Amino acid sequence: MRRRETIRSSTTPATPSIAAASDSKRDDWATVKTLLPYLWAYKWRVLLALSFLVAAKLANVGVPMILKKLVDSMTLSPAHPAMVLVLPVSLLIAYGALRLSTTLFTELREFVFAKVTQRAVRTIALQVFRHLHALSLRFHLNRQTGGVTRDIERGTRAISSLVSYALFSIVPTLLEIGLVLIYLSTHYDKWFSIITATALVTYIIFTITVTEWRTHFRRTMNELDSKAHTKAIDSLLNYETVKYFGNEEYEAQRYDVGLQSYETAAVKSQSSLFLLNTGQSMIIATAVTLILWRATQGVIDGSMSLGDLVLVNAFMIQLYIPLNFLGVLYREIKQSLADMERLFSLLDQNREVADSDTAKALQIQHKNGAEIRFSHVNFSYEEKRQILFDVDFSIAAGTTTAVVGHSGSGKSTLSRLLFRFYDIQSGRIVIDGQDLRDLTQASVRAAIGIVPQDTVLFNDTIEYNIAYGKPGASKEDIIAVAKAAYIHEFIETLPDGYDTMVGERGLKLSGGEKQRVAIARTLLKNPSIMIFDEATSALDSHAEQLIQAQLKDIARNRTSLVIAHRLSTIVDAEQILVMDKGRIVERGTHAHLLELQGAYARMWERQQSKKTEVIEDDDEADEVELVSA
Repeated sequence: MRRRETIRSSTTPATPSIAAASDSKRDDWATVKTLLPYLWAYKWRVLLALSFLVAAKLANVGVPMILKKLVDSMTLSPAHPAMVLVLPVSLLIAYGALRLSTTLFTELREFVFAKVTQRAVRTIALQVFRHLHALSLRFHLNRQTGGVTRDIERGTRAISSLVSYALFSIVPTLLEIGLVLIYLSTHYDKWFSIITATALVTYIIFTITVTEWRTHFRRTMNELDSKAHTKAIDSLLNYETVKYFGNEEYEAQRYDVGLQSYETAAVKSQSSLFLLNTGQSMIIATAVTLILWRATQGVIDGSMSLGDLVLVNAFMIQLYIPLNFLGVLYREIKQSLADMERLFSLLDQNREVADSDTAKALQIQHKNGAEIRFSHVNFSYEEKRQILFDVDFSIAAGTTTAVVGHSGSGKSTLSRLLFRFYDIQSGRIVIDGQDLRDLTQASVRAAIGIVPQDTVLFNDTIEYNIAYGKPGASKEDIIAVAKAAYIHEFIETLPDGYDTMVGERGLKLSGGEKQRVAIARTLLKNPSIMIFDEATSALDSHAEQLIQAQLKDIARNRTSLVIAHRLSTIVDAEQILVMDKGRIVERGTHAHLLELQGAYARMWERQQSKKTEVIEDDDEADEVELVSA
């Protein structure tokens, strides 16, 4: 029988995981050992399924034995002209019962083991998902989204495939082969068992050798499949950018380059399959021919009956079919192990930022927020490029501190460190006297709310995105914070209101609308510490004034860190820090910094002059409109 190798996902290409995940090669046995505890969690179901497996194979092997007795028990009466055929009814019933038992025990095995397999898939997928969320921001900045999701998808599917192929195909086949060899060696000439055993050993060695040689073709296909999928996902996620520059054909060509490489590798893999198929067929055909020749000779010389010939032939047929697919099953098992290797390699990723064994929950000591202290903090994302240099400042509980400076000066890094997305190289970050590294990350992040400059929303409803700040919040609470963020009236004008879908990453909303949703969901969270990272940068002047007034009210009973470019939004802050190249170069109130006539004063003058130019341009435009009228 000719077999075709399944080439996976030609229509839904895969993506590579991050380099660390794909480069770390796990031993196949290590992968199996990782999987076994998840299956053994239901050990009684596993043992029961194995008992059904053995029973099914015993019944299957018993079928040819009954068939032999049935043939041998048939007698012909030469004296009777009609040559009456006597059929032993009991043997016929036994034959049918064994046939039914084979199917029944097989189905019972599948039924009992189904929960084991699916629960293992669910548990592992959930564990990987949680682990990915526990990894540091560095991992997620380097990862390729399509690659990680593809690795999870293929890995979880591989678990079901491995169990199905190994436990329900390979093991039963080997068990049946063992039973047949035992029967042949104890009831017939030794050559029957020698020929069968030799053919099996030759077949297995040949299959494994050639399959191992072909493995690199499959790995190459996976990698190329992944690269093509990466290009497709990246292009679709940046749909607007592609349209802006009219590069649809360019993106299609880039994608096609990946598909062409995959096609070439797939053709090589399929071509190499010819050698494997041909070799396997030759081994099986030779063995079956020799077995039947010995059986025929036995019947001729009287050492074997017709029933023995039927028995040997039935055994060969029963072994031939599963053995013919042994190579395919082995290849699928190897592929499943390779896919599971990539899945488990995600679990091997170092969390980098992890809670210590003695970590405690953050305890807010003040009623009006928390005191924050950065003490001589040095930090770098990469070893050769330091971002913060000896940053030292305090934010008193219930006060607002603003941080200003040029792009790349390290302002946003402060908020990331406060959330403990990274661990600092030296110094301390303290909240109400408690070192961040001694606290659980969950408790720290529960106490902090942020309105980011670049707001990314879930592809769900507006209500869902606002409620994300406090899952389970009532509709009244959601409407209240939407009003506080001055977005309720806009939402009411939409046909679907709060049930309006915002699209991928919130692309159906404008920048200002997304920012107001972000403000609303942070208000719903009601944290003790607020971080505003250019929270009004996407708003128009009128909306910004309204939101700024609201944000000041919000900040009164909280500790606030405001990262700003527009200095007019932070003139009321109790403390303003001016950063340049990762260092604090000035600090003080707005009035004090203007008196210093330093970096802050120069920034203020530039922004005020630009503001004056904008106002003059608006006045000239109004005059032109009046003249035209």
